[in-house]
Amino acid sequence: MSDGANIVYRYDGSYQGFLCCVARCCNERRLPQAIQLLDEPQGTLFDVQVIDTQPHLAQQVERSVKERISPQVRDMLRRGYLTCMEEKELRLIRFLLLGYRHGAKVTELSVNEDVHAIDKALLYLKNEAHYCVEFLRFTDCGNFLAATLTPNNRVLPVIAGHFTQRFNTENFLIYDKTHGMVFLHETGAQSRGLFFLTDSLELPEAGAEERRYQDLWRRFYDTIAVEGRINPQLRRGNMPMRYWPNMTEFQPA
Repeated sequence: MSDGANIVYRYDGSYQGFLCCVARCCNERRLPQAIQLLDEPQGTLFDVQVIDTQPHLAQQVERSVKERISPQVRDMLRRGYLTCMEEKELRLIRFLLLGYRHGAKVTELSVNEDVHAIDKALLYLKNEAHYCVEFLRFTDCGNFLAATLTPNNRVLPVIAGHFTQRFNTENFLIYDKTHGMVFLHETGAQSRGLFFLTDSLELPEAGAEERRYQDLWRRFYDTIAVEGRINPQLRRGNMPMRYWPNMTEFQPA
């Protein structure tokens, strides 16, 4: 397969759309110079191909990866697409092509630049998902609970199951402001969870009772601190500052 052909793929940014880019690479037996989103500025001198998203074709690609390489690689592909890795699409495609040659052992080829980058990105995704589970703060909006997070990776599909199990009797939503993604959990005769994308989301203000609970939580957080043992550097290490804007205890009263 030729590498770095003078062509750029553009797709809709969905996982299914990316899998269709994989299919196009395999069919044409060449890698593009770059893979861009449709809503990105089209600043390139190379020829552009718009890749249509075909769910049936995407399913075929996933099935091929699972059967011809391994279920583990299929899962790495899914999670890898959620990362903020640079040149994510091209790295994942090169990883798959390597997998078609070496089979399930491709995951052990850590000396390969793309395999190493994907392993590193997946570790970052895992760690950030852990932080988001720990530091996510819900607000009672009356008929539902709501929380906002601003992660670098698309962690919402990774952490949604945790909160669905924990709050299985609650209506709640989690808004990933960075990527415009929302997870909505509804209870009722049939409990269900839905993902959808949005350009913006305006949440209702907290009521008087919720504000009282938030004040109590801030007071508790401040009260349990032992003045002589306060260590700002250690706190920033265990609780990175970029999560503070969405945490109740760091908001003004």
